[in-house]
Amino acid sequence: MPKDNVDEYQPLLIKDVKDTKRTCKFPNKSLLLAACAACIGGTFQYGYNVSVINAPTMYVHNFINQTWKERYQTDISENVLTLLWSTIVSIFTLGGLIGASIGGTLSVKLGRKGTLLTNNIFALMAAVLMGLSYPTGLFELLIIGRLLTGINAGIGICVQPLYLGEIAPTALRGIMGMGTSIFITGGILTGQVMGLKELLGKEEYWPILLSTTCIPAFLQLLILPCFPESPRYLLIDKGDDVGCKKALKQLHGIASCDGEHEDIEKEKNNLVGFKSKKPWELFSDRRMRWQLLTIILLNAAQQLNGINAIYFYADYVFKQAGIPADKIPYVTVGTGACECLTALTCGLLIERLGRKVLITGGYTLMSICCILFTLTITFQNASPVFPYLSMACVFAFILSFGLGPGGVTNILTTELFTQTSRPAAYMIAGSVNWLSFFFISMVFPFIVIGLQQYCFLVFLAICSLVAMYIFLIVPETKNKTFLEIQDEFQTTKNRKVCSADNAGTVGNLYMKCNNIL
Repeated sequence: MPKDNVDEYQPLLIKDVKDTKRTCKFPNKSLLLAACAACIGGTFQYGYNVSVINAPTMYVHNFINQTWKERYQTDISENVLTLLWSTIVSIFTLGGLIGASIGGTLSVKLGRKGTLLTNNIFALMAAVLMGLSYPTGLFELLIIGRLLTGINAGIGICVQPLYLGEIAPTALRGIMGMGTSIFITGGILTGQVMGLKELLGKEEYWPILLSTTCIPAFLQLLILPCFPESPRYLLIDKGDDVGCKKALKQLHGIASCDGEHEDIEKEKNNLVGFKSKKPWELFSDRRMRWQLLTIILLNAAQQLNGINAIYFYADYVFKQAGIPADKIPYVTVGTGACECLTALTCGLLIERLGRKVLITGGYTLMSICCILFTLTITFQNASPVFPYLSMACVFAFILSFGLGPGGVTNILTTELFTQTSRPAAYMIAGSVNWLSFFFISMVFPFIVIGLQQYCFLVFLAICSLVAMYIFLIVPETKNKTFLEIQDEFQTTKNRKVCSADNAGTVGNLYMKCNNIL
């Protein structure tokens, strides 16, 4: 059939959808503000509470020692002090695991937006408790406050990417999804800056510093109610077609909302008779096996790829490079700014290069950095040049992480699943991420003691294997609907099964021929 006739018989609605996807270059103003409102009380809180605890370390030590002495008329032992401080820091990960475990369920019952708004209760309670710890002389309030901030972060990092992925048009899903990474790194950077002595880094201000976690919570409570619930949640989960259309018009504009509504309608029709899955149901669904394996591997690797080790070694490397001890906090802020800028760069590149190129390239560059960092640390005293090369490796590793794994992982968790399985997938991914975070924080000191700088060879193996897995197994998801991505996974799996069957058939024929001969 001539091409003109093909175009003539092509449904006009589908043609309009494709054109919309091609021409949609930058998020609508309302869509961008909705994303910022979701992120400021979501993953920003995670990044902020990870970094803000570092600045007042010595001041909290002094407070615990002083409180212990007032209670028991004796100084606290070094071991007990270390145990209490470790508990204050690490209970954040336990809270995160709890938050990730309940976040998916809450997102189905309360909605994505409703869960994000409710989640601020934990942040506000934590701010009050940590702010009151010093005046009341109760260091136990710090432990409870950190647990609550962890729950807040766990729910936020589970539900906020879910909300962003569902409100974004297909052509902008990558850019919108990068909001998660940008606000995590922005939170880390803000926590580092707030901890400087020029701001709230002095001893008398540490309770105020820890209670500033209430500020993002208040901002979200003020701004997010102005924006709608996820259109996909409204139509597929609640059957609210009017609410879905209204949300799409506000978020995408009148011109492009029809195409997105059609995509959501198709997904809804494809899921007729299906209910939202529980995590254990996802594990038993053979059709979801490769998607599930992929998000488990990527979320574990996000914590086990060596980024925490790089930050651990950063102070040592900066000292060796001749940077004065009192200036190191400012250089550390530079590493935070570096990661934040890389996340922004990734956001600009993701719709051009695609997810697969960025995340594979990121892990490949991190593998190279692991080799170079091991060599430069090993020969640290061989030449005055090596400390500066080590410092360059620190920044290169952070840049590589931000370019791919730091930003793309959460986007893939959104894109590899359809509406009924996505909340359960986020619960599994979040739990794996937090368990890996807890594991590396517990085990890493022993790895360093045992292997010293050669610990990066372990991270080299992890980064290389993950890069190979993504290259061989994970399809490109750029500009594809959720149903198209699911179909591509099924097609790839069926192709492998057919190849195996064909190979078996050829082998049987070969054996029969040999027998005849």
